[in-house]
Amino acid sequence: MEIIEKSFVRYLAAEKGFATNTIDAYERDVKQFTQYIHSEKKELKTIRHTDITQYIQYISKPGIAPATLSRKISSLRNFFKFLIEEMVMEEDPMVVIEPPQIVRRLPSVLDVEEVERILYQPDIDSPLGLRDRAALELLYACGLRISELLSLKIENIDFNEGFLICYGKGEKERVIPIGNCAIDFLTRYIARVRGTLERGQSDGILFLSKRGKRISRMGFWKRFREYTSKAGISKRVTPHTFRHSFATHLLEGGADLRVVQTLLGHNDISTTQIYTHITKEYLKKVITEFHPRGKRSTVAMR
Repeated sequence: MEIIEKSFVRYLAAEKGFATNTIDAYERDVKQFTQYIHSEKKELKTIRHTDITQYIQYISKPGIAPATLSRKISSLRNFFKFLIEEMVMEEDPMVVIEPPQIVRRLPSVLDVEEVERILYQPDIDSPLGLRDRAALELLYACGLRISELLSLKIENIDFNEGFLICYGKGEKERVIPIGNCAIDFLTRYIARVRGTLERGQSDGILFLSKRGKRISRMGFWKRFREYTSKAGISKRVTPHTFRHSFATHLLEGGADLRVVQTLLGHNDISTTQIYTHITKEYLKKVITEFHPRGKRSTVAMR
């Protein structure tokens, strides 16, 4: 079983081109499933859709998020597709399994003033503060995922043209313009700080830790949380909130939805369309607050 699981992981990377985080999650999901069928004294090649249904009921404990359950089912769908391609199985037990319905929640966003309050928190007179300011400016300016930001190398930045190249989910390449503010702080960070942080082999990583290595997701998250706290932001904010805010602010400013889709690296336009709902709520709020007849009147309609 372990050999099959390892082969599946290689398949996800080589054939499907999935991101590392996705592969790790799928690997955990499949391992959970194989442990379950082992405890039930069943073999892979004998699994039928009724067994899958029973397993889904088994893992559908109170509190499990619909998105998590959906991912676990997706993991199995890919796993059994792989098994059929490798001729380990003849029939796919997942064919009749329906994915759970997910109510897509609107992502949390910051308004422009809130973003700026966070951006102004790092002490740019200190080396790490200047580094963090440059990282935050770039995160917001380009709508990057945190993994994309921390994976950037100096060679990915074209300072003359004002563009960067990043590699998103499935190593999909996209080219994104960089705003002047982000370029300014990046230039200052590289000129004054990065060289002092470098310790031998940095592999060209743009944003370095005190030890001269790539900053960890948790390390960046901790500093980000400090800055949001200092900025007096009470709602739950993560680095990914900057990405949501980037998309929302572009649409509020009149950007075309297809352009925003390209900048975010979304394969499906429906993924980007969720931000139009946020924009509609914002527009409704503007009308309610500022239009002379936008507020609910206590006077009876005539």
